[in-house]
Amino acid sequence: MKKLREEVQKRMKNDPAHDYSHIMRVYKNAQKIARKEKADTKLVLAAVLLHDMVQYKKSDRRSKFSSVQSAKLAEKILARHGFMKKEIQMVSDAIRDHSYSRNKTPKTIVGKILQDADRLDALGAIGIARTFSVGGSEKRPLYNNMDPFCRKRVPDDHSWTVDHFYRKLLNLEKMMHTKSAKKEAKKRTTLMRRFLDSLKKEV
Repeated sequence: MKKLREEVQKRMKNDPAHDYSHIMRVYKNAQKIARKEKADTKLVLAAVLLHDMVQYKKSDRRSKFSSVQSAKLAEKILARHGFMKKEIQMVSDAIRDHSYSRNKTPKTIVGKILQDADRLDALGAIGIARTFSVGGSEKRPLYNNMDPFCRKRVPDDHSWTVDHFYRKLLNLEKMMHTKSAKKEAKKRTTLMRRFLDSLKKEV
C-alpha cells in the first residue's frame, strides 16, 4: 500500500478539487467507514487511492467518462503491485461505479464505502471550499443575480457556482449507503445549509 500511495502521489495532477489532498481526505473517511462496516480495508483503500487517476475539467465533455478510464488504469496499476485478479476486478468495479455522474449504485461493500467516502468530501466546510475553488477555476460567476438560490428556476451549475449546492450537494446526504456515512453527511449538510442561510443575508 505504501508503494501504491507513492505512485498515486506522483501521478496526481494539481486539480483544485481532485488533487492528492482530496485522495487523502477520502482515504481517511474510508478508513473510518471500513472499520465500522468490517470491510476489507486493503481493497477499500486501494480503490480510494486510484479512484481519480483520470480527471478532466467539469466543463470537459469527457469528464463523465473519468471513472471508467480510472477503473481501466487501476487494473494495470494493481496488477503491477501484485493484487490478485479477483481483487483487481472488485476494485475496478468500485472505481467505475463511484461517480455521481454515472448514477450507479455499487454492488459491493467496497464500492459503497468508496462512494460514501468520496461524497463526504463534497460536503461540509471542505465541500464549500472545493465548490468555490472549482467555480473559480472554471471562471463561473458566484450566483445568478436574479435568483441566487434557485427559488424559481432549475439549478444550472455550469453557469453559476452557488447552483451546485442545489443541483447536487444538498442531495448527497440521502444517497449515502453506510450508517456512519449517513451520520457524518447529516452534520456536514447542516453546516452547508447554515452557510447558505448566511449568504442569503449578505446578498
